[in-house]
Order: sequence, then structure tokens, then C-alpha cells
Amino acid sequence: MTRKASVPKKPAAAKPPGMKIKKGDHVIVIAGRDNGREGTVIAAFPDKQKLLVQGVNMIKKQTKVDYTGRRGAKEGGIMHTEAMIHVSNVQLIDPDTKKPARAGYRRGDDKKVRVSRASGKDF
Repeated sequence: MTRKASVPKKPAAAKPPGMKIKKGDHVIVIAGRDNGREGTVIAAFPDKQKLLVQGVNMIKKQTKVDYTGRRGAKEGGIMHTEAMIHVSNVQLIDPDTKKPARAGYRRGDDKKVRVSRASGKDF
């Protein structure tokens, strides 16, 4: 009998750092093609460190016609939709000054509360 060669184990994937931007936040793009555009976060993907921001990073997507007859059957053609953008390319907008601001945390009533580093107000 032959022995199987031992396969080295893969190292455990490092956990990505947490994101300070959540779904529903008002953000501004600070880098890239859409620099200066503002929008609301539609979805956040912390494991990928990416966001979907309304009206930002628009792409054209070719779709097929759905002939199955289900409700909400889609038409084919070219659709304009948002693509994901990296979290490092956006910044939260301070609710008071309406300018980009970094976010920090402070301990509230048994909760962590996000605050603006510039003004100290809650997001």
C-alpha cells in the first residue's frame, strides 16, 4: 500500500476589520471616478469591505429576458445599476456641517454610539 502525502493545512483567513459605515448612512465619495458625489448606503458587506451607494459607481449591465411567466418577469436589455465601492473611498457626512467627517465611538447607555470626530455629535 502507498501512503498519502499529507496536505498542509491552509492558514485561517484573517477577519477583516469592522466597518464604521452602515446601511442607511449618508456618505460622500472621496476618491475615484465619482469623487464628490453623495448618496445613501443601500447595502453594506463587511466581509468584503464594500458598499452599495445609491447613484454612485453606476454600471451598464446586459440582462436576458425572463420568459418563465412569473410575476415580475423582467425585460431584457441594458440596465443601469450600482456597483460596489470600497469602504475606504467613501466618508460619512457630518449632520451639522454637511462636510466629510471621520467616525468614532463613545460609550452610551450600555451601547456603543457612533459620533462625529469633528463635532462630537451622534450620527
